[in-house]
Amino acid sequence: MSEHDSQLGKETWRLFRIISEFVDGFETMSDVGPAVTVFGSARTKPEHAHYQSAVACGKRLVEADLSVITGGGPGIMEAANKGAFEANGTSIGLNISLPTEQSPNPYQTHQLNFRYFFVRKVMFVKYACGFIIYPGGFGTMDEFFESMTLIQTLKIDPFPVVLVGTDYWQGLVDWIKKTMLGEYGYISPQDPELWTITDDVDEAVELVAKNRTGGVDWLKCNLPPVSGAAAQLTAEGTRVGIDPRHP
Repeated sequence: MSEHDSQLGKETWRLFRIISEFVDGFETMSDVGPAVTVFGSARTKPEHAHYQSAVACGKRLVEADLSVITGGGPGIMEAANKGAFEANGTSIGLNISLPTEQSPNPYQTHQLNFRYFFVRKVMFVKYACGFIIYPGGFGTMDEFFESMTLIQTLKIDPFPVVLVGTDYWQGLVDWIKKTMLGEYGYISPQDPELWTITDDVDEAVELVAKNRTGGVDWLKCNLPPVSGAAAQLTAEGTRVGIDPRHP
């Protein structure tokens, strides 16, 4: 076997590994019911106010008949899982294999393990009726901006995105409005209305719960309607959209 054929064989088997992660995720997550994904830093300590807030958030989500999804690790993820677990709710951890950081927290009723970030991201979005995002680092920012990209481009049905922690998020929001929108015009005027900032856990839970029950008053701006074939949902929870080859 040539080196080229050997490499091709490895790539083919990698596809099967990716497919297996999707299958495991779909089979496990399809039975969890309406859920909310909670993001935030893995470095947040139990004594921090944000950790305590996330514990309360997990509990209140369960009380609102919602399952809780996190990345399965420590910090804010652990806190939200803990709140859900101690409230006897469904507490899901979507763990990722990392070289150094990830260690599953003990508060998971459903635990999945992924090698691939992109497969894991599908599970975060597909099974969530909203995101609640606590202060965090690059990973947290990645999830926030991905949600904005999906909603802004109408690739998904809009859902509430709530940023908890005004003191942490306000500087970023001010920059988005002043620089990204005001100076450069790289987003639309209504885009900063696609999320909500709050310090109130009850408000955050209420906003995402409204989406589950069909309420739409959580969305503060008007997005253009999507209809016909473009609005059909794919298996991964996104809209089909318009084929660039056949507009």
